Amino acid sequence: MSAEKIRVRGLVQGVGFRPTVWRIANECGLSGYVYNDSEGVLIRIWGQRSACDRFCHQLLEESPPLARIDSLEREPSATDNGPAGFTITESRGGEIRTGIVPDAATCPACRSEIFDPVDRRYRYPFTNCTHCGPRLTIVEGIPYDRKNTSMRHFPMCPACEVEYADPANRRFHAQPNACPVCGPAVWIETYDGQKIEVASMERSDPIEAVSQRLENGEIVAIKGVGGFHLACDATNGAAVARLRQRKGRFHKPFALMARDITVIRKYALVDEDESGALGSPAAPILLLDRRPGMTLPEALAPGQSTLGFMLPYTPLHHLLLAGWEVPLVMTSGNLSDEPQCTDNADAASRLHGLADAYLQHNRPIVNRVDDSVARFMNGKPRLLRRARGYAPSPIVLPAGFKNAPPVLALGGELKSTFCLLQDGQAVVSQHLGDLEDLLTFRDYEKTLDLYRHLFDFRPESLVADLHPGYRTTRFGRQYGERESIPLQQVQHHHAHIASVLADYGWPLDGGQVLGIALDGSGYGDDGTVWGGEFLIADYLDYRRAGFFKPVPLPGGTKAIEQPWRSAFAQLCSSFGWDKCLQEWGRLEAILDLQTRPLTVLQGMMEKGVNTPLTSSCGRMFDAVAAILNICREEAGYEGQAAIELETLVDAAEMAQSGGYPFESTTGMLDATPMWQALLEDLTQGASQGKVAARFHRGLADAVVAMAASLALEEGVSTVALSGGVFQNRTLFEAVVAGLKRADLQVLSHRQVPTNDGGLSLGQAVIGAARHIKR
Repeated sequence: MSAEKIRVRGLVQGVGFRPTVWRIANECGLSGYVYNDSEGVLIRIWGQRSACDRFCHQLLEESPPLARIDSLEREPSATDNGPAGFTITESRGGEIRTGIVPDAATCPACRSEIFDPVDRRYRYPFTNCTHCGPRLTIVEGIPYDRKNTSMRHFPMCPACEVEYADPANRRFHAQPNACPVCGPAVWIETYDGQKIEVASMERSDPIEAVSQRLENGEIVAIKGVGGFHLACDATNGAAVARLRQRKGRFHKPFALMARDITVIRKYALVDEDESGALGSPAAPILLLDRRPGMTLPEALAPGQSTLGFMLPYTPLHHLLLAGWEVPLVMTSGNLSDEPQCTDNADAASRLHGLADAYLQHNRPIVNRVDDSVARFMNGKPRLLRRARGYAPSPIVLPAGFKNAPPVLALGGELKSTFCLLQDGQAVVSQHLGDLEDLLTFRDYEKTLDLYRHLFDFRPESLVADLHPGYRTTRFGRQYGERESIPLQQVQHHHAHIASVLADYGWPLDGGQVLGIALDGSGYGDDGTVWGGEFLIADYLDYRRAGFFKPVPLPGGTKAIEQPWRSAFAQLCSSFGWDKCLQEWGRLEAILDLQTRPLTVLQGMMEKGVNTPLTSSCGRMFDAVAAILNICREEAGYEGQAAIELETLVDAAEMAQSGGYPFESTTGMLDATPMWQALLEDLTQGASQGKVAARFHRGLADAVVAMAASLALEEGVSTVALSGGVFQNRTLFEAVVAGLKRADLQVLSHRQVPTNDGGLSLGQAVIGAARHIKR
């Protein structure tokens, strides 16, 4: 006989883990008990030693779909007779060390129930079980029990209680468990807040009535699992245009939701891997290539060759889209750049005038969580926004970080997240948005308070960006002074490289790599704006080994908003304006620039007034796009010019034409030869597609050549890629292929975005590494 205490850590609460333990223990003839506590799950078993071994093996092999076992520790205990049978006991408290499972899309069993007329949950929009449903969006505390969620407002009826208490039922301790008798309910309100009674509706229930309104061209605010959406018929061009006007979102693409893969395939190309990602428990928005000849309005994603599709991920969505052979727009319920609405009253106020009607429900959303966004690049899904379905799943840190103290990293200014690091894991928050908006920053503070409470987190060190003007940096300074916690400031691009190292699993003592960080802007340690960097780096430190030639940024932030400014600065830096007029003065782009206030800009650049130098690769994309008359006047959202420039790339030219040349001297990439060739191409009447292709090809070749040279010179064989520019699939895949041809190992992001959404992870591991090494 044997007796053991087994500690299981990971994502093991709220996922049906204890019923699985109960089932396997009974199959193996073991007695004992299992319970949740603040560290995860604790199991005590008594039985034959071989049966105990079989039990542990089966538990690892047959773990529930949403569970993730990070460690299973076995410890012998006193071999008394043990209890009779195996039971599941009450949860216990203690020091919080367990994780919270992300919200999960509706499982097939629950979906089948809501469409079964004889099932008691027929057409019930809050159906869920331990394999699916809300988690992060409803949790208020740990352990993850019903009393610690927003479902505490809904006492279960006897039928739900029976399911909840039965270990053999898939709803055993499913904390959001509910039914039409005892659970949350939906209703419709008019734009002026008047509730519409079911008896007066055109169809039999609120969801069907909303479907009718959408068919009639209305815009409806729909309360989901992590916030409100604004929905309309995606094939109705007038409704789409009206939504853009009301929302103040004139250029950024709208997300689409379709009933199933068959509907999506009418409008986009979907391979097997992409189909699997769309139908996964995370159910992200996936950027897919448009199907040639598809008939959706261009206004859904202006200037782009992709469409962002997702599948229904809640019962409410499944019921709403059941009869739709076309997709719906399903965009965030907010004014442009504001945080998504989560509260009914707030939505009625902030969405007033945006929606014609509201589909409301009375289950409180504790934590705002946006939809995640991903794109397949180089054969793998890459997150562009990590939120619903992924956050706050902990990231297991590489070897060497186990003994790091609790570190709070505050992230950046755009695409902001924060990161809690402790016990060898990093919890990166969901995407919180751009903190330039005060409402978004207040939501950031609220979410940080919630995470600190959920994880009982008490940081011993704070980490923020080097930029003195970031809200997160100022917040960190005030926080540190108030709580007497030391604050470290970390260079932006070093954090990018550390982020991809941690994401990839690079050990703390793994040595230096060549980090290539390409993005729009980051505060450099020399006071200039960086963004095209080649760094020899590890977790502790970095050295700038190469960079793009610095160019003036006339007007600072204004130049980011108006790409023509970057075009003018790049041409002046490369040739001087007089030569541009002499050589290429008859080109449309040069003629257009002459209508701008160039005298003012030249004066600013000569005197250095509000004109920082920048090595930004992102601004180079802006400049090329402006010359091709893409977003020349103004960019409607971050990265628009670069995204639309990539869309123009002629694939055949990319494969066959030579790229524009760059000059490399003493670690600096100079774009002057590129501009010379590009302007000559335009003089010869080259198409936009050819110019875009030759620019991408040439830039990729230049980056690879610089990397190969520096790797040889510095004696490194591994290259780490990060920064928002690597969201560009064309460039990313070309660079990866070139680096591999040069026999260099390539590290890229897998669990967090390559953009600033992954910045907080990099900050956290730098702060932890420095503490450990001290």
